[in-house]
Amino acid sequence: MSEETKLREEICRIGASIFERGLTAGSSGNISARAPDGGWLMTPTNISLGRLDPARLSKLDAAGKLASGDAPTKESFLHRTMYEERPSAGAVVHLHSTHSVAISCLDGLDPADVLPPITAYYVMRVGRLPLVPYFRPGDMALAEAVRGFAGKHHAVLLANHGPVVAGTSLDAAVNAIEELEETAKLFLLLRGAKTRFLTAAQVAELLAAFPS
Repeated sequence: MSEETKLREEICRIGASIFERGLTAGSSGNISARAPDGGWLMTPTNISLGRLDPARLSKLDAAGKLASGDAPTKESFLHRTMYEERPSAGAVVHLHSTHSVAISCLDGLDPADVLPPITAYYVMRVGRLPLVPYFRPGDMALAEAVRGFAGKHHAVLLANHGPVVAGTSLDAAVNAIEELEETAKLFLLLRGAKTRFLTAAQVAELLAAFPS
């Protein structure tokens, strides 16, 4: 089995797991990964992550043009922007996960760092999470807005939309976006309660030990 065939099957397996656990609904959410021979594999447009076909995944060449498979996600430009700004990225995941989207709709949050350091694993896997201003879906201006953050942050939250996370591998990107969703859930559960977050010193220690 070739490396690309393995990667295609892994994308579909992870997509099904994400969908079955309710981390995205309908045909929302998209996944991409660097192809072993260059370019990218992406989930197609208007396809549920729960019903992906390895043979029909979109294969884009190094210039971002469709080489084979179905038409790519309409948000392929977000993925390409993350890859362009983060050469070490091996995969990008974008979801409309409920709790993260809920956070993206709240008023009064710090746009430079949306969620507080509730747990060590959030700091280790996500770090700081900036809020990207709202743009309508498909607006190419969103790509440039994301570009302004992607060089310094491997995870961003799109206002009234959802998270986009890059990782060195597919597993790393998925683990980070799932940690983000769980932290968003915790944040909403803890609202109004007297809460002890990690201190600045504890966060600095984690970031030094586990650089993203």
